[in-house]
Amino acid sequence: MTNELNKTILKANILSKYYISEPLFKAKSVVKALDGVSLELNEKETVGLVGESGCGKSTFAKTLIGLEKKTKGSVFIQGRELSTFSIKELSSYIQMIFQDPYNSLNPRKKAWEIVSDPLRVKSNYSSKVLRSRAIEMIERVGLRPDLADRYPHMFSGGQRQRLGVARALITKPKVIICDEPVSALDVSVQAQVINLLKELQNDLGLSYLFISHDLSVVKYIADRIAVMYLGKIVEQGDTTQVFNNPLHPYTRALISSAPEFDSSVTLDDIDVIQGELPSPLNPPDGCHFSNRCPHANELCSAEYPYYHHIQGRQVACHLAEEFDRQ
Repeated sequence: MTNELNKTILKANILSKYYISEPLFKAKSVVKALDGVSLELNEKETVGLVGESGCGKSTFAKTLIGLEKKTKGSVFIQGRELSTFSIKELSSYIQMIFQDPYNSLNPRKKAWEIVSDPLRVKSNYSSKVLRSRAIEMIERVGLRPDLADRYPHMFSGGQRQRLGVARALITKPKVIICDEPVSALDVSVQAQVINLLKELQNDLGLSYLFISHDLSVVKYIADRIAVMYLGKIVEQGDTTQVFNNPLHPYTRALISSAPEFDSSVTLDDIDVIQGELPSPLNPPDGCHFSNRCPHANELCSAEYPYYHHIQGRQVACHLAEEFDRQ
């Protein structure tokens, strides 16, 4: 699939999202949920976005799609800035599959009504046409058409997420933001949904930003990987390269802490991440990972690293070139 990539369809340029915290009797402070994130997604490509909970992945997704208002930076979809789209227009370019199939569907609506909602917003189609289009899409994601009049509580978790996929596809967008789309599902059902997403991508020419904390899923589905830590992307590059030779200590620790089953692997072989994720209210000076990094030196604690370009990758680490020689 990588050989087919030829054009950037989604681009975030130095994107930032800050929240102002004003606690009672205390000075206000700034939470930098996103801090200068740049990322590109090409046609028919899947980019996996990984990192610990609280690192800013979901905020990034919501800012990309306009659910959160950016503080600084820009987002371009097919070369056009996000703010120039109306809500009706935007729905035909980009959609989102949410994490929780239990809470992301309206329990008071029938399946076909849920799936057709985005189309209802952007068009003047009659209920008859909306229902017909919804049933077509329900079948397309592997559900029987006779289920169209059922309510969400009558479906299993995997079926509900298929409805979420159908809802995202009903307006025929080219970009889908997948925000932890299988994390709430059983492992066997996860595989079914992932395979469905890959099949739809091949058939419809879709581009995915796939957000997940499960590295095994990302390794399977993603062409490229971006690793986020405390609101910043610290490494991004080709999936195989990143997994075979991670150049940022945080990436190395993430991959090491989730090894594939191997009876020869011991606790001594695992590069455990020390400590807790720092608060974005008070990130460490210099490299934000410096207080947890076993390799950090004085420079790491004093100065945030610029991007090193190594083997087609971008790595924000003072020691990246040293890791590349190991």
